[in-house]
Amino acid sequence: MFRTLSILIKKEFLQIFRNKSILAIIFVMPVIQLVVLPLAANYEIKDIKIAVVDHDKSTESRELIRKITASGYFKIIKYGENYPNAYQEVEKDRADLILEIPNNFEKNLVRENNEKVLLAINAINGTKAGLSASYLAQILQDYNQQVQVRMTPEIESAKKISGLEIMPKFWFNETYNYRLSLVPGILAFLVTLIGGYLTALNIVEEKEIGTIEQINVSPIKKRDFILGKLIPFWILSMVAFTIGLLVTIFVYGIQMQGSYLLLYGFISVYLIAMLGLGLLASVYSETQQQSMFIVFFFMMIFILMSGLFTPIESMTEWAKYIAFINPVTYGVDGVRLIMLKNSGFMDLLPHFGFISALGIISIIWSVLRYRKTN
Repeated sequence: MFRTLSILIKKEFLQIFRNKSILAIIFVMPVIQLVVLPLAANYEIKDIKIAVVDHDKSTESRELIRKITASGYFKIIKYGENYPNAYQEVEKDRADLILEIPNNFEKNLVRENNEKVLLAINAINGTKAGLSASYLAQILQDYNQQVQVRMTPEIESAKKISGLEIMPKFWFNETYNYRLSLVPGILAFLVTLIGGYLTALNIVEEKEIGTIEQINVSPIKKRDFILGKLIPFWILSMVAFTIGLLVTIFVYGIQMQGSYLLLYGFISVYLIAMLGLGLLASVYSETQQQSMFIVFFFMMIFILMSGLFTPIESMTEWAKYIAFINPVTYGVDGVRLIMLKNSGFMDLLPHFGFISALGIISIIWSVLRYRKTN
């Protein structure tokens, strides 16, 4: 068994190293994506284009506009008194939102302490619309408090005496750096891509070039053949993960809080599950194109519903069930817990249990499904 398996592994490595594109996918792609994606992705939105319709043109309205532009989040692209003209800017995608300041704004705000402004938001991009509204609402709230203090100085005195001061403290990410949570998740995501895609194409490639027929009539056992396909990509994926981890540490300066041994143990088990799923797709496919479509379909669901970009808690109930049976959810969460929180083996026991079961089931399924004539 071991002699046969070593020959198969050697053959697989020779075949892999002859294919320059596979080597690029394994060793170059993780570095490029890990460097580019976190730098390109940003959870903070700036330069939001705003059109201001100022019917009042008073001192207070100008102060409000100055406060909005001074925040650094908004850029005024149109200022005037005509709302239809401002609306055209939104229709032409030159403005993201409209702020309309009514007549008698200063009078009602200062004298009667009561006024409203209209905020019309382009909600084609829901995320950007929500953040824009949140930013502007906070600015308007601060401005309103500023007016209140200016008009009634006793409010400021009361705040100094008995005010509530909030002092937030962010555990495991003291500077609230979004890359600190994004980069470890992308690292797990890249390992998923490498393991899933390359393994899915493996057996199908043998079918397309015709070498699978020679293997089928040979005395090689199905178990040895599957393991011979699995082990080389497991080793190369671990190498790719190491390269990605070095980029994470030295490029982004993310300090490893947990155990390297536990991290590599977790990734080694996680890769078995991903390689098993890739092999399963490969066994059921007849062409590389068919295999790619199958893996792409499932990978899109796995990645989008893994909690990497959208918190699982914000998903609908039915989507949460999919997320909880999604192996990438456990991969992303596991890497984050080890690298950022210094979680131990017992903390990751549910993660190990799920991905171990998935890996065993998928590999056994692949072995049973693969049809060999001898």
